[in-house]
Amino acid sequence: MNITTLDVNNYLWLETLSQLPHDVYHLPDYVALDARRTQTLPEAFLLQDEDKIFFAPYLLRSCSDIADAAQTEVYDIISPYGYPGILMSEGAINDPEFPDFALEQFRQTLQERGVCSAFLRLHPILGEKFVQVFQSDPLMENGKTVSIDLTLDEDKIWAKTRRGHQSTINKCIRLGLTAKTVSFAEYIDEFIAIYEETMDRVQAKDSYYFDRDYFEGLLKLGDKVHLGVVESEDQIVCACLFFESCNIVQAHLGGTRTEFLKQSPFNLLLHQMRLWAKERGNKYLHIGGGVGGKKDNLYTFKSGFSKQRHEFFTLRSVVDTERYNDLLQFRAKSINKSVEELQQSQFFPAYRAV
Repeated sequence: MNITTLDVNNYLWLETLSQLPHDVYHLPDYVALDARRTQTLPEAFLLQDEDKIFFAPYLLRSCSDIADAAQTEVYDIISPYGYPGILMSEGAINDPEFPDFALEQFRQTLQERGVCSAFLRLHPILGEKFVQVFQSDPLMENGKTVSIDLTLDEDKIWAKTRRGHQSTINKCIRLGLTAKTVSFAEYIDEFIAIYEETMDRVQAKDSYYFDRDYFEGLLKLGDKVHLGVVESEDQIVCACLFFESCNIVQAHLGGTRTEFLKQSPFNLLLHQMRLWAKERGNKYLHIGGGVGGKKDNLYTFKSGFSKQRHEFFTLRSVVDTERYNDLLQFRAKSINKSVEELQQSQFFPAYRAV
């Protein structure tokens, strides 16, 4: 049995992924990119015992912004933006004792690094079985996500589309709107402008804004990143980035120009991209869920494209109780709230609750 903490340059990272179905979110280049954005340290935990593999990428984050680290530096870990989370081989999943054993080894390794808590977002498709195999540290359900089953015939994909969406797609076509994939490198400026306009319009939280360095970093992922757009008379009116890996196409970030909202061109874009993804031999187009896992207007919109759902889980683990409680008490005192108030917020880790 081998237990290793990997940095993004360790050859074992990509070698391990070559043995496991994975998403772009698990790639070392992507984790490193999000680490630069969040000023954290990109790492991955690997436990391998013959055909049993447990792999978890994460960002190591200092807690010095919560409490003075004059005594001992304390950290927590989080997932990169998106749906990364834990990966396990079939041999690991099918062994009734291995998942909990691996998770405990992960926790011990983190504790030795000075980590007090771990928050990991699991992949709704690749981690579907995990809720059944982890017993010692239960996963928390955070709503549902939507994906389109690309193994279906095109007519069945269309039949499972909400009638309102069907009408909107047909209307867009009648209006002369056209959807296609284009070079992200060539259209990066247009994409950023549309995305930022959309975030401003919906008054998105700061965490949904990304600087140009982030988007330019995505270009380094090469043919795993695709840009879908809808045009009206040579003007791009909506756009969305899509990742492609291991038969999963993942809608990443997108938006629509405000002046074209009434035409709802994003309906046409998702319709075109599911046909494009199917033609390339993929099995899923995962379009995600609502903001924060809620059944909001965004979720309602996405759910109109398919009846296929996935449970979205997070792992929320207190790795070092003493250090966790110290931070919790320090945070509560600094913002003039009680520890109980922070714990009742449902935010994890509670010492980062507002």
